[in-house]
Amino acid sequence: MKRYIIERDIPGIGAFSTTELCGAARSSNQALAEIGPGIQWEHSYVAGDKTFCLYLAEDEGAIRRHSELSGIPFSKVTEVSQIIDPLTANN
Repeated sequence: MKRYIIERDIPGIGAFSTTELCGAARSSNQALAEIGPGIQWEHSYVAGDKTFCLYLAEDEGAIRRHSELSGIPFSKVTEVSQIIDPLTANN
């Protein structure tokens, strides 16, 4: 599977309560269960009026289907071509 970063513009999400965030996660999990094994949610970062979500998926179509089923719109989908971290400097 490929790795994707999904950027979502959601006004005020940085101030959402734990209950509201749980509701969004629940909607996402229900959509993932319906789609099946071709997509996985790794985690999301909440920052101000945006979320940056990391997913594994067979293709961008699976990301779009997840958005439709979950009711959680996205602003941008970017395929991750490589991952680097501090240990990359040791190569």
